Amino acid sequence: MTLEIKIFVEGGSTGNMQELRQGFDALLDSQKQAARKHRVLWRLAMRGSRQQTYEAFIHATAHHANQIIVLLVDAEERITYQGNKAHVTHLEQRDKWKLSAVCPDRVHLMVQTMETWLVADIDALRRYYGQGFNSSALPQRQNLEEEPKQAIYAALTRATQQTQKGEYAKIKHASQLLGKIRPDRIAARCPRFALLTQWLDKTIAQASNL
Repeated sequence: MTLEIKIFVEGGSTGNMQELRQGFDALLDSQKQAARKHRVLWRLAMRGSRQQTYEAFIHATAHHANQIIVLLVDAEERITYQGNKAHVTHLEQRDKWKLSAVCPDRVHLMVQTMETWLVADIDALRRYYGQGFNSSALPQRQNLEEEPKQAIYAALTRATQQTQKGEYAKIKHASQLLGKIRPDRIAARCPRFALLTQWLDKTIAQASNL
């Protein structure tokens, strides 16, 4: 049987799920190509709301035990728990999700909001928005996962409102930007993205030996 990695991702709605999936696919292209090289099926599944994403992940985990099923959702808030399972505890307490039977390695958080990944690559944003882009409006702290969700949205609005493309719009711009920001820039300022890609790299390499 062919091994499969299937990642259930929060985000998207009717009419834009395909574009958003293509954006995530482009962002994780290195892992996608590695999976193909090792003959591991690679699938990204956008599931809309975080609750819908969680439910699809739990259902797939229960019915496809031989596959590598992964959950990827926003943290929504700063994670205050400590330890290797802090991300799982965060979701169990905040969202009341039942994750005790799930392998913690298969649960991943983006950041407080996905837009934080976009902010991590200022040069890519500058090239995309062009003239009028105000990079000084973006947060300067090294660890962007400490930046509050609303502060990220406000910074993106201030940085883009004078550009030809206009003020940042999630549905209109996010899918395109995901394919343009560089993973190494995100990993340098968003530790949980680094953990995600490192775990995927390791899991794909190990899967090829099964």
